[in-house]
Amino acid sequence: MEGVNSLSSISDLDDLARLLDRPRLNIERKRSFDERSFSEMGIFDNVNSPGGWETPVSSARNSFEPHPMVAEAWDALRRSLVYFRGQPVGTIAAYDHASEEVLNYDQVFVRDFVPSALAFLMNGEPDIVKNFLLKTIQIQGREKRIDRFKLGEGAMPASFKVIHDPIKKTDTIIADFGESAIGRVAPVDSGFWWIILLRAYTKSTGDTSLAETPECQKGMRLILSLCLSEGFDTFPTLLCADGCSMVDRRMGVYGYPIEIQALFFMALRSAMSMLKHDAEGKEFMERIVKRLHALSFHMRSYFWLDFQQLNDIYRYKTEEYSHTAVNKFNVIPDSIPEWVFDFMPLRGGYFIGNVSPARMDFRWFALGNCVAILASLATPEQSAAIMDLIEERWEELVGEMPVKICHPAIESHEWRIVTGCDPKNTLWSYHNGGSWPVLLWLLTAACIKTGRPQIARRAIDLAEARLLKDGWPEYYDGKSGRFIGKQARKFQTWSIAGYLVAKMLLEDPSHLGMISLEEEKQTKPVIKRSYSWT
Repeated sequence: MEGVNSLSSISDLDDLARLLDRPRLNIERKRSFDERSFSEMGIFDNVNSPGGWETPVSSARNSFEPHPMVAEAWDALRRSLVYFRGQPVGTIAAYDHASEEVLNYDQVFVRDFVPSALAFLMNGEPDIVKNFLLKTIQIQGREKRIDRFKLGEGAMPASFKVIHDPIKKTDTIIADFGESAIGRVAPVDSGFWWIILLRAYTKSTGDTSLAETPECQKGMRLILSLCLSEGFDTFPTLLCADGCSMVDRRMGVYGYPIEIQALFFMALRSAMSMLKHDAEGKEFMERIVKRLHALSFHMRSYFWLDFQQLNDIYRYKTEEYSHTAVNKFNVIPDSIPEWVFDFMPLRGGYFIGNVSPARMDFRWFALGNCVAILASLATPEQSAAIMDLIEERWEELVGEMPVKICHPAIESHEWRIVTGCDPKNTLWSYHNGGSWPVLLWLLTAACIKTGRPQIARRAIDLAEARLLKDGWPEYYDGKSGRFIGKQARKFQTWSIAGYLVAKMLLEDPSHLGMISLEEEKQTKPVIKRSYSWT
């Protein structure tokens, strides 16, 4: 093994299989995990029953001489730890002492902590993740008011801050449910990430006792009650405001953004595996099964775009009525932006950003498409097509620094209208086509699940060329991601953790079990034969 500095130097899948052929812990088969890509990659041979892999503590990290960046990343990640009464409960958003404005980067964000949590789980350090899950579920139970208006009981905080009083020797937690956020928008994704992380903890440790506690069971039910509530909406997707997710500023994602729908789907499936089979749990399971069936059909049918579908939309007729309508959302073909026709290759496809009445947002959003693969919201064929698109449009979607949060950027008059002239979301910057290193872990996970680890290695090589040297920036600017973001914080924790998770996933693909779900056909409701059928 001398001379092997990192997995990025491995040339092909056969080498990867050979390097991973080493003594490891016994892996017990569980249900929700995708075995297809691993069987294709030839990494695992002992597949005895349908289901998924448990994820043991990786021994692989001791089997290779790590890239010099790895040790630096772990040191930086540990410096970001936040303690409450002597116990680590999370990591701050950024450890940038050079920045004059701290803003809210000294807080623990729920979505930001997820890659940190996965890194600690993969490294055999689950206690901090357990502390975080318990602390945030306690915060959820607080009354939440913004300008005299009470939020839903299941809403999770966007972030929290620990205040240390050295005189009284007390620690106090102050939570933000959106009342301090840009635009005063409550996060929709926090609750979903919390459920997904609870499942990751359970899969990684094999410890079901945390998920089975009354506190966690109640927390899941409150989140589910909030997002499964019935109303006037005719779609199974979740109606959301701008700024409710990772794109936390006005960027024209109001409506039914792909990121939220994919996380919604993944959280529902994760909750299914953890809810108790008591009266309350079974009621929620029935509601989840019905919603999953409708949601998967809706997303796979109306959000999916490939060359054939684009051609069909281009030829849509409008003003159609009745159940026979093909153009169900009355999308005007003239509203299709010109860039889509050049961007769409003959081979490949993706879930578009948004679908609502008379509107289709054709932008590519990385997080939503990667989560769709991991949650098996995308069919195996769609997952492969998404990977094909990334390969075909590498310069546009990855460029010189992984990974574009969205493509293309909004500019000129449209930028003024959509973003409200937001000076941070200017052309190819921040959420408007910026490149975010944190997305590297999601891309890597999606690549491994689809049997394309070579794509992940190529992306990691790009990151290793610059990330440490540049001081772990929050994001990069420019059409190809060449420049450090104009307002990017240095030592951004999720940039650090995202790199570590990507490296550990590629080093030991069995870790994928904690964040991947295989397609479960049994979740589809039974369709009873109609008397009218012959």
